Amino acid sequence: MVARIIKHVDLDRRLDRLAKDPERFTHKAEALVKELEGNDLEISDPLSWRKEPRLTDEPARSSVDSQLRSEIDNILLLDREAEARLARRIEFARLRLNAALAAAGLTEADLEGGLSCGGDAFHGVGAAPRGRKVERSLPNAICKRWRELHALRTEMVERNLYLALINVERYAHTTAGRPDLIQEGAAALFRAVDGFDWRRGLLFRTYAVHWLNQAFRSYLYNFGHTVRVPVYLQKAMKHVNQAIERLGDPNATVEAIARESQLAENIVATAIAAARTARSLDAPVGEDDDGTSLRDMLRVPSDEGPYNVGLEEHTLQDSIGEALDHLSERERYVISLRYGIGQEREHTLAEVAEKLGVSLERVRQIQVRAITKMRTPKLRRSVDPFLN
Repeated sequence: MVARIIKHVDLDRRLDRLAKDPERFTHKAEALVKELEGNDLEISDPLSWRKEPRLTDEPARSSVDSQLRSEIDNILLLDREAEARLARRIEFARLRLNAALAAAGLTEADLEGGLSCGGDAFHGVGAAPRGRKVERSLPNAICKRWRELHALRTEMVERNLYLALINVERYAHTTAGRPDLIQEGAAALFRAVDGFDWRRGLLFRTYAVHWLNQAFRSYLYNFGHTVRVPVYLQKAMKHVNQAIERLGDPNATVEAIARESQLAENIVATAIAAARTARSLDAPVGEDDDGTSLRDMLRVPSDEGPYNVGLEEHTLQDSIGEALDHLSERERYVISLRYGIGQEREHTLAEVAEKLGVSLERVRQIQVRAITKMRTPKLRRSVDPFLN
């Protein structure tokens, strides 16, 4: 038996009648799901909500940003009535998917991680399609219901992508690229679609702006620095900068800033330290573009080149000596014998035990304790080759 295709026009006519009683819409829509079981929903061609391309003598836009803006400008917008109907279709498609999952003894959690449908990979219901690795293949009935829901969600997102373009301008002063922010905005729109409730009488854009701004700020918090700074510190840095501005003293003490910003002194000190910017060694120095970089200024002229074996040996010897100074006399004696430091050769545990008049286990314990003391972050790099 060939499944009948339910046209959107016919579905909208029935859903519009159900929408007259918003409180019972879900219950009546579930009954409609059972009535239409075995039939497939129409999947619209994405070209149907795009303007026809116009022939022009203007040169093609070359930048990614310009091309993206041009594509979004060609997408037809939704009016209030069409938007509400599309939202009801999405809810109806989700009810159909949930019914198919229940019939197979599955839940939406089983869709997390992605699914494979006829060679196409789709992401889970609760988020945007990200091309993650497909974890499992699900029954064909579930795949059909998911295709229908995915197509409707995609239409709502694409027809509201202009919101990402409008709101991204608030973050134009940041170092983040517009295409990256718009991509984050598109993913946020999928989350907004999943949480949008047409019953409240709001336009989708009113609800979606919150998700867009949240996505933009999250991206800037996570990727706005060369070295990632935790979000709580970035927020603290904002309060610290505002406090310094109110105090009118760029050299204000940590205590004064803490009082003004009402933050703990340790948080203020950590935020100030985290505010230091990273600079590339290859970055040009000065206003004159003479090719001089920070690397050139830090380089030590030498006939033998920048690498000097004597410097490495001297540093290693000093580090070993400093590490041994952290040990007791017995620990220093055991380490020196075991690793041949200042000795003619390395000694075995048995030889060291005989010299000290203790058991092998006791020598091993002294060695382990000594090595633990020497494994400090400052000395690890130089001492580790002798401890392996």
